[in-house]
Amino acid sequence: MGNEYKYKFANVILAAGAGTRMRSNLPKVMHCLAGQPMVCHVIDAVKPLKPEKTVVVIAPSMDSVREAAKHVAPDCQFAIQSEQKGTGDAVRAALDTMKGYNGIVLVLYGDTPMIRTETLYSLLSQHAEKQATISLLGMRPNPPTGYGRLVMKEEPLVERIVECKDASAAEKLIPWVWAGVMAFDAAFLRQALAELAPSKATGEYYLTSLIEMATARKLKTVMMEVSVEEAMGINDRAQLAEAERCMQSRLRAKAMKEGATLIDPETVYLSSDTVLGKDIVIHPHVVFGKGVSVADNVEIRSFSHIEGAKIMSHAVIGPFARLRPGSVIGKRAHVGNFVELKKTTLGEDAKVNHLSYVGDTQVGQGANIGAGTITCNYDGANKYDTVIGDGAFIGSNSSLVAPVTIGAGAIVGAGSVITEDVGADELAVARAPQVNKAGTAKNIRKRQKKA
Repeated sequence: MGNEYKYKFANVILAAGAGTRMRSNLPKVMHCLAGQPMVCHVIDAVKPLKPEKTVVVIAPSMDSVREAAKHVAPDCQFAIQSEQKGTGDAVRAALDTMKGYNGIVLVLYGDTPMIRTETLYSLLSQHAEKQATISLLGMRPNPPTGYGRLVMKEEPLVERIVECKDASAAEKLIPWVWAGVMAFDAAFLRQALAELAPSKATGEYYLTSLIEMATARKLKTVMMEVSVEEAMGINDRAQLAEAERCMQSRLRAKAMKEGATLIDPETVYLSSDTVLGKDIVIHPHVVFGKGVSVADNVEIRSFSHIEGAKIMSHAVIGPFARLRPGSVIGKRAHVGNFVELKKTTLGEDAKVNHLSYVGDTQVGQGANIGAGTITCNYDGANKYDTVIGDGAFIGSNSSLVAPVTIGAGAIVGAGSVITEDVGADELAVARAPQVNKAGTAKNIRKRQKKA
């Protein structure tokens, strides 16, 4: 694929469906794959081709779809399909926002998030090169039961699409089915939609009917094959789970191709925006949430969960570590067993190796935070910051009550509750003196037996 698609085209994404089979309050296209709404995956697939215009067709009150689409494509526009009158009606609503446009109109569905940029590029190129009026994607599922068949006298020229329930016995033997993506010449699309009649059975306007209209006018409809996986549509939770499986396989393959080692790939879960450097080693059962970037030569050990974090080179994470949003892990830093960081910057060569919670904290270079340390950053109403200087040592089972600063090179004795700043190179011990009372334990047991 070249750096830029050379033909002008506009993009229409149909996203107004309620998705009743999802049994959800969310619009169907807002259900996520790899941490991103499926409609955003579709927009991202088209973006590298630089469409002149992107129009997302939504139903009234679909503000969440509008917001999600704007996040990935700030210049996209929206058309409202006030009633669910079929795909032809939805595209008609989109055309109202592009009056006077002449070129190719690429129509996609917001619930087909597996589509690839390369496939769309090939479809658009074929459309221009073969001087087609309509181009579409076809696939060969096994079995093809339930799908509309592509009726062709000779491949790849399509004469019409016949719905499975309306197909004759001979037509049901056709292996080719429609995969849901179409490209149209804008002039034909406008004229045909103006003439399109509703289905007698449902009262809806079907975009697929335009193929038969083109054939009647001796205009060309050309099919291009796509894989079943890439064209999968999502209508219920089971299909969503299957698409997630496929998307994760795609992301894992990309990560390994680009230089990451996944010891047990099927147990690693990535987000669509996860950025991984080279020579990373990721152990089994690691989950990446949104907004994670990992530099070269990092090791992430098993059962770690990472979200909204940046990890610098040669750091070691886990096992059983949790990095929450806003955390930055410096070069060669260690985050160990059952450690949780939230909005924390861990300096180069710093270590938090065991059983600690560190939140809203700046940790200096080479600092060491002992097992069981807690930064007490929340007083029930507000969050406060902790600063731990370069080379400081925090003894095990310490509580640092924010806001508080521990100076460079300072030492905090184990078991301390620190409520005041500790200066550079100072030793702070904040715990009650130990008192041993002879025989008291024995007396307590006697009283307990009497009770």
